[in-house]
Amino acid sequence: MGNTTSSSTAKHRGKINGRDVIFTYRPPTVEDDGELIWIYDNNGASPPKHIPATSIIAAVPVHPALPSDHCLLYTLPNSTSTPQSSPVLLHTAIATHLPPAFISAHIPPPNAWWQTSSPQQQFPNLHVVVSPTSGTGQAPEVWKHLVRPLLHHFKADYTLHTTTSPASLADLANSHFLPNAYAGKQQLILLLSGDGGVIDLLNANALPHHDNSHSYVPPTIALLPVGTGNALANSAKIASDATLGLRTLLHGTRHSLPIFRATFSAGAREIVDEGRGERELPLLPPNGAGLARGFHGAVVCSWALHASLVADSDTAAYRKFGAARFRMAGEEALFPSDGKGPHEYRGKLSVLRPSPSSSTGKEEWHVIPRRSHGYVLATLCRCLERGFTISPSSRPLDGKMWLVHFGAVSGEEAMRIMKAAYEGGRHIKEEGVGYEEVEGIRIDVQEEGEEGGRWRRVCVDGRIVRIEEGGWVEVRRAKGGVKGEWGILCCS
Repeated sequence: MGNTTSSSTAKHRGKINGRDVIFTYRPPTVEDDGELIWIYDNNGASPPKHIPATSIIAAVPVHPALPSDHCLLYTLPNSTSTPQSSPVLLHTAIATHLPPAFISAHIPPPNAWWQTSSPQQQFPNLHVVVSPTSGTGQAPEVWKHLVRPLLHHFKADYTLHTTTSPASLADLANSHFLPNAYAGKQQLILLLSGDGGVIDLLNANALPHHDNSHSYVPPTIALLPVGTGNALANSAKIASDATLGLRTLLHGTRHSLPIFRATFSAGAREIVDEGRGERELPLLPPNGAGLARGFHGAVVCSWALHASLVADSDTAAYRKFGAARFRMAGEEALFPSDGKGPHEYRGKLSVLRPSPSSSTGKEEWHVIPRRSHGYVLATLCRCLERGFTISPSSRPLDGKMWLVHFGAVSGEEAMRIMKAAYEGGRHIKEEGVGYEEVEGIRIDVQEEGEEGGRWRRVCVDGRIVRIEEGGWVEVRRAKGGVKGEWGILCCS
């Protein structure tokens, strides 16, 4: 057993499930994702097996007494392709004498959270949450064919929750996750959802009725992205491979989840039930400025074009198209059927920049000299969907907020700017596009009348809020020590 060459693609004799094979490992490069290949030692009777490096979940040691054996966990595409099917399926094999370079790259590191959080290398207080309505409805099949088999492989104890209503996640947080956190218990929430599931957790129990906050242990989210845009997972590189977040589950370390605080004027209401109903905004915890209503978010707060296309496409009829729903709604917003062109959103945009601009150190808001707007978006994330790099200066979970904005333009010009975002974020270099780091933004909307209500909609991580006439929204980056904070697993 052992090497036959010394190159980076050295061949190694070994075994797969007891059968003699020859392994070849090509590490990833800038141009190539890399792969693990094995050829059965049977004179070519069986074809070689190619496993892309992006499909490898982990190479996990089998037992200390068998140091040459590893359980190889990987995914392969699902031959059943429907909007609701799991895109990949779990595969396992017992591999003997894997190439050392492959083991080094794919064995979970000693500081992986699941290995350090429990002396038995088990997931502590593991809760699995399946959201059947996220995205195109893949979560149940992803659970059945991908996640459950992996947890069974590790003989993990877990509690399974399936959401049945928009309030399910908040109810779970209030009845299970937050009481455990305030009792000092470490928890892992394995969330099969999109960005909306995260905001549901962030805003659960906004004013906790607990006096023992000193014992609070922030719950940790392991996100398995099955939503539409999956901005958080794409920006934190959780969705950068073909394992649907399972590699991050086994290799990731815990990071505090950066958030922002969006507060609204008194008459603002959340739009629910596909635009047919509304409800009062929840109270946020006090932060020295008194009580306010609004939301915490982890991805984006927007007004104008982005908020409108998210709101207009938030229906069951649109959601079945996945991420394409945003493009479909965007085309209608930019090229209305009445031929009038895109709406010019009227309001005052003010920004709070990171450094105090006066010698006294007091906050100073700067008004953007423009009355009509086409696009206003503040974000903590780099990508709003895979390949759509809205904020190229953002880094995973660094907590910095960036503002992207431009004025009222033609549909063709707006489309050209947005297409440039798919080219590595090139839109920020376009003339007329503003891009800067901010501590906060404030939008005073100046749209009037019943029809104006359509143009007063604001998006907070997928939730839609309609501001009243003369109303406003203020967004601020939340700094450390937020009561009720959450953690998230990532590999960066």
